[in-house]
Amino acid sequence: MRSIQMVDLQGQYARLASEIDAAIQQVLQRADFIQGGAVRALEAALSDRYEVKHVIGCANGTDALQLAFMALDLPAGSEVITSAFSYAALTEVLLLLGLKPVFVEVDPDTFLMDVSAVEAAITPKTKAIAPVHLYGQMVSMEPLMALANKHNLYVVEDAAQAIGSQYCTPGAHGFAGTMGHIGTTSFFPSKNLGCYGDGGALYTNDEALATRLRCLANHGQTVKYQHDLVGMNSRLDTLQAAVLLAKLTHLSDFEKRRRAVAHRYDEGLAGLSGIEVPKRTVDSSHVFHQYTLKCENREQRDALKAHLFTQGIPSMIYYPIPLHWQTAYKQVVNLPVSEDLCTRVLSLPMCPELAIEQQEYILNNIRNFIQKSQ
Repeated sequence: MRSIQMVDLQGQYARLASEIDAAIQQVLQRADFIQGGAVRALEAALSDRYEVKHVIGCANGTDALQLAFMALDLPAGSEVITSAFSYAALTEVLLLLGLKPVFVEVDPDTFLMDVSAVEAAITPKTKAIAPVHLYGQMVSMEPLMALANKHNLYVVEDAAQAIGSQYCTPGAHGFAGTMGHIGTTSFFPSKNLGCYGDGGALYTNDEALATRLRCLANHGQTVKYQHDLVGMNSRLDTLQAAVLLAKLTHLSDFEKRRRAVAHRYDEGLAGLSGIEVPKRTVDSSHVFHQYTLKCENREQRDALKAHLFTQGIPSMIYYPIPLHWQTAYKQVVNLPVSEDLCTRVLSLPMCPELAIEQQEYILNNIRNFIQKSQ
């Protein structure tokens, strides 16, 4: 049995090597390395696939978040409601732009922003809500958008972990990143659609915002050497766009394989003492960027992680410290669910290349650990 990886990028490349190599060679032969044809082709393909009018490639997912809030041009000190059980990029961007993150609670089962907690956090300074579609499924966007419309607030979706997740209720339909005013995504190599370096993109259905985003990402210019805005240099590299285009045709297959892995995990872990498998929302599909367990307590989680490591099985804690406890972002706010989750979550290896043999080895080791600890 080959070694187990959290994400088997080498195995994925081995399967797709001929297509990816050919795509890269085409860029090398054309030498259109900056804003080349593959960038525009990828933007058009994502626009069609996810039924959104405008897709703007950029250098990485953090830049996408920064560009989104630069485009909104909110007054200094404006409050943006988001969640503390998440990665730091969004909060980092808000503070760099002179905005104030306001943290609200997440659902203890789905780990997603608790929409019922949002309205109580709205003040006269609130200008936007920034939901994070965590681990592969979407925040409840229909009630969130209704709340935003009621209070005249922008919505910026962080969809970096949920590309392809589909929201579907009797009253609303859309893909991750396409239902708010601006959506952002990342093409970091470990993402469900990942390139071989950094990359990101923004989604919007608003023509004016799309024009502004493109301008900001290109040094604030729409005409060369004419700078209308203070922008930044954030371009999606043509070589990376070519890799993404080659992978995009396989994304539905990636999703199918990830769901199959999740189903086998569900079945293999059912009924184990102190272990809760990931809960699915009723509003959106799950594309399983991560398969995240909830353990009984920190002691069990840490012991299980250590046991898996001794058996050659990687695992990760996403996330060990809530953002409001981080030195850089510290706030005095009561978020017991987020704080508790940081002590209990553990993500298992999850990728399309995870073989059944590898998965059975993981499951057997978890079952053995639980049996011995009882």
